[in-house]
Amino acid sequence: MNKVCWPYFDPEFDSLTERIYGPPCRVSIDNESMDGCTVVKVDSVNKQGLLLEVVQVLTDMNLQIYKSFISSDAGWFMDVFHVRDEHGNKLTDQKVINYIQRAIGRSRGFSSQLSSQSNSIIYNPYMTTTNSYSYDNNNVFPYDDHPNEQHTAIELTGADRPGLLSEISAALTDLHCNVVEAHAWSHNARLACVAYISDQSTDTAIDDPSRLSTIQGHLTTVLRATTDPNEKGLDSSPNHPDVKTSEFLGGEGTMTTVERRLHQMMLSVRDFESPSTKERRKRMVKIESCDEKGYSIVSIDCKDRPRLMFDTVCTLTDMQYVIFHASISSHEAYAFQEYFIRHIDGYALNTASEKERVINCLEAAIERRVCEGVRLELCADNRIGLLSDITRVLRENGVVVVRADVETHGDKAVNAFYVRDISGKEVDIDYFSKSLKREMGPIFTLHVKNETPITMRRTSSNSSSSSSSSSGSDDEWSSLSFGGKLRYRIGQLSHRLIHV
Repeated sequence: MNKVCWPYFDPEFDSLTERIYGPPCRVSIDNESMDGCTVVKVDSVNKQGLLLEVVQVLTDMNLQIYKSFISSDAGWFMDVFHVRDEHGNKLTDQKVINYIQRAIGRSRGFSSQLSSQSNSIIYNPYMTTTNSYSYDNNNVFPYDDHPNEQHTAIELTGADRPGLLSEISAALTDLHCNVVEAHAWSHNARLACVAYISDQSTDTAIDDPSRLSTIQGHLTTVLRATTDPNEKGLDSSPNHPDVKTSEFLGGEGTMTTVERRLHQMMLSVRDFESPSTKERRKRMVKIESCDEKGYSIVSIDCKDRPRLMFDTVCTLTDMQYVIFHASISSHEAYAFQEYFIRHIDGYALNTASEKERVINCLEAAIERRVCEGVRLELCADNRIGLLSDITRVLRENGVVVVRADVETHGDKAVNAFYVRDISGKEVDIDYFSKSLKREMGPIFTLHVKNETPITMRRTSSNSSSSSSSSSGSDDEWSSLSFGGKLRYRIGQLSHRLIHV
């Protein structure tokens, strides 16, 4: 019998890289070297999408990234972020520091290395609670897991129109569905919405296929009510369903997980294709070639705002581009970002059409969050049909919702709406507040914040500036059919006559 010999494998071979180069993921947080900001350094073995994972962690903590230097060549990932909290201060709370280290380590699968530095409790330092709900400058919702096992997630995409969110919420109420949480974006006459619903009677997930099919069919009818099937980019073919149930948030879902999905949904309905009637603005993105190294250089120059880096990195990653190097900076309310990228197949952007597509998609990602109008934050006792009632009052007062974030915390419902008047005038907050009190009684709290840039407010007396600032609303009004305008005016008039 022949003797079988097996090759010898050193049991410590798998850890050779770590013994040579150190741990596969190192996160250091420095409060000493820079004045006015905290420096977060990440050294790790590289993988596709790692930069987005790190940015997601920082964004979910509502941290503002003022500067960043990224390098991920030769299979190693080295990032430096200059960050401040939402109040513009350094990170001094040790619990916050420990949480960032653990969260970034968990995104790489090495959270066990950081377990000795912090306890196992997920900590959210920026959630100041009042009866289990919170307010802050950028996000009224805590960093929390979405209870997917108890609720059903649905996605809606299609052509937007004034009052559509009200029609959707009313349809869900008629179908005996309770809206537990919802996030909706509107851009370039397209709508994307992610909603969590439950059965009204049992407050549990809806898993009956027949009932889900009925919900999908009813909501699809609502979305397609005024859609022109021949309009480019808004095709309602079976390959692009308007409504579908979704399980994309399995496991630990965060706010940026939902926002990334909204970006993907907007991309799927081609919101980067501007209407032909829309006035062309100055380009915020340009692409150059670096033939020597085989990179395409993407430069972004625009107004700074929270979550800007997340939006741009998310878009490039989902378009299957790899970021090898990057430099991010912001100064006096303006941001400059520069990315050295290649497609995932290893090639740079070679054709003019590909470059134009990337430019349009990035500009759309930047614009989706820019809401020049009024932010309404409403907090009320939660009940069935609450969202339907609030959005109906908004619609009847001629207010268009361009972005919405809705969530329930126990017996409280927190609703944040970015709105503007459909005719381009200023939103009459006093009249809206009185209408809301008549409908719901004095059981809610209303906070109002004007999101219009200061420069626009100062020049509003100038006719040219006024016309440009209201161009979006004018285009939206002019795009309505005669029947749509008539229905809107009749509904608004009847509402006012009822309460005279």
